[in-house]
Amino acid sequence: MKITEFIKNELKGWKRAETVGLFCVIVFILVSSFLLKDKPVAVVSAICGILYTIIAGKGKISCYFFGLCGSGCYSLLAFNNAIWGNLILYLFYYIPMQLLGIFKWKKHLNTDTQEIYKTKLEPHEKKVLIFFCILFTVIAAFILNYFNDKNPIIDAITAVFSIAGMYLTVKRAIEQWIVWMIVNGLSFIMWLDLVCKGERAYATLIMWSVYFILAVYFYTEWKKEMDC
Repeated sequence: MKITEFIKNELKGWKRAETVGLFCVIVFILVSSFLLKDKPVAVVSAICGILYTIIAGKGKISCYFFGLCGSGCYSLLAFNNAIWGNLILYLFYYIPMQLLGIFKWKKHLNTDTQEIYKTKLEPHEKKVLIFFCILFTVIAAFILNYFNDKNPIIDAITAVFSIAGMYLTVKRAIEQWIVWMIVNGLSFIMWLDLVCKGERAYATLIMWSVYFILAVYFYTEWKKEMDC
């Protein structure tokens, strides 16, 4: 497939409001980051992360290319701020799962729209997922506290729920957006605390707030599509 044809297919199905909103968010991040003298790696991480989220919400496989770039940059930020749970999560889970997602999604593409077919969990799958999320969150919190993590409880919740969220993303399940609402909301609180303490990562803070809004938006959009 030619690159121009690939780009054309990836742009199918975009609403005008989505395109305008994405453009405005990116411009806002660039301008605010320049004025506040944000770290370049935080800016790249934020832009790639937002591109990944909105393109994933559109069900386009190209989201993973931005996801890999954003994950690499965010890993560096997590390392610099001693957020060990997030660092391990991104390096040893997110990046491998995004590579897997490319191949998994490729097998479930609608040839007409070039979007993935959406799924939802069975009731018993939801119960199992909730049980393991709670169990491993408690275990992770104790471990992170032992290693002097700056925010062990929130870091544990976001790390464990992100594992579940990424699994559901690759699985193409609508429940991923509920999990991402939890992860993104708590991540915003965690980074707000760091920014208030002097860390120059304003783009990262904006990124998590936008992530939360996108999770709510795409949950609504997927639900409408699947109820049709």
